[in-house]
Amino acid sequence: MSTLTKILCRNTRRIENGLNVLLKRQESGPSRGPTLRHVKQNLMELMGLELGYHPLQSNRDYLLKYLPKTQEELPPRTMQDSFCEAFVPLSTDVLKQEKYVTFLGHVRLGRLMEDMDMFAVWVAAKHISNPLQPAGVPTPYVLVTVLVDQVNFTDLVPQHNADIRLSGHVSWVGRSSIESVVWLEQEVRGQWVKLTRAIFLMAARNSVNTSAAVVNPLIAGSDYEKGILEGGHDRNVRRKRLASASLLKQLPDETEQHVIHSLFLKTVNFSDPTFQNRHLPPNSVWMRTARISNIVFCHPEDRNLHNKVFGGFLMRQALELSWTSAYLYSKVRPKLLHISDIGFFKPVDVGSLLQMHSHVIYTEFNYIMVLVHAQVLDPSGMLSTTNNFYYVYEMPEEVKSIVPESYHEAMLFLDGRRKFQYVMGLNKPPSSSNKKDPNDIPQSPYTSSSSSSSSSSKI
Repeated sequence: MSTLTKILCRNTRRIENGLNVLLKRQESGPSRGPTLRHVKQNLMELMGLELGYHPLQSNRDYLLKYLPKTQEELPPRTMQDSFCEAFVPLSTDVLKQEKYVTFLGHVRLGRLMEDMDMFAVWVAAKHISNPLQPAGVPTPYVLVTVLVDQVNFTDLVPQHNADIRLSGHVSWVGRSSIESVVWLEQEVRGQWVKLTRAIFLMAARNSVNTSAAVVNPLIAGSDYEKGILEGGHDRNVRRKRLASASLLKQLPDETEQHVIHSLFLKTVNFSDPTFQNRHLPPNSVWMRTARISNIVFCHPEDRNLHNKVFGGFLMRQALELSWTSAYLYSKVRPKLLHISDIGFFKPVDVGSLLQMHSHVIYTEFNYIMVLVHAQVLDPSGMLSTTNNFYYVYEMPEEVKSIVPESYHEAMLFLDGRRKFQYVMGLNKPPSSSNKKDPNDIPQSPYTSSSSSSSSSSKI
């Protein structure tokens, strides 16, 4: 055996021994409770799915007969009924650290958004209790993410080698809609410290995903639940109000028209007054130049339980593109402060070409609002919008002002301005200053021991 062969064999044995040590360390590490792997396993069991990718899904028509026609056929549920926890064991799972770590040794926030999306689906699934469904039969429900509302981040910088805990419960229910609130914390010196909290709105569909399906009504089982239920109602009213006041449906108000006209006048050279020649004001950037794009091919590994592209995957891709956009614009590493809104308009099929465009659409002092617009690109050139994502980033110093050139860009500017003012609390009328913010949801008082369906192996 040559010297080179001996060296290669010795190094191979060292690598194998190192991997075995890592795996044993993970298996023997402390078990806090169910992990996200358990969450996924439970969701697959609930849906009656098997491991592996199957392009042709099994027929679920036979499950339609187990769906109730009205909410009166379903027992009321409380928030504690849906409460659960799950963990990301980064302190012991070294291989998982590789998926979560950034180049600075922190945690990729896009990965955490993926985890929160899957966990929110499980929370919503735990809310549903259907007496018409026989034991051992897969659920006749399909749960899809409609939107993610108001994700606010604390100053905690998550580390790649400390455990993360997700917890949550249902916070509001409509006829076929389920709102879930999810908290995400990381262990710091033996204490759980909050990183973020997100509100997910799910739509319940029938087993073949052709129409809405009614879900259990939600009742308040305590003063804590009563307050959150009232906030959920207020959030639902706000969503409807914002949808009706969209710039795609209504003219900008008088103040907004004044803002846009003032921006236009700043681009006019009054020594040569004309509508044709425009110049960029000092310390500003044309909006058309503050845009980057990419194209993502959607593989089967990115699918959800319904053979569509997983919403969490879309959130991760959009977040990381938006961060890059803010980084290029400001020339410094940005801090993610808020995710204003995430809208899911159409499902994305496995095998799709997903095109994402990231725009800086609004700036104010040291803040940047970034919009990521996602659309499926057909090989023939047809485009179909699937998602919009809005992010607010904070910089250590004041940034250049973004300036729209066209009416289209002016509407993007106003859209970003509206969302920025809302998440920063700048558009509240004086009469509402003492009114509780419906997005201010206190941390859940429940623990895994108070949730009757929690266990170490199955949530």
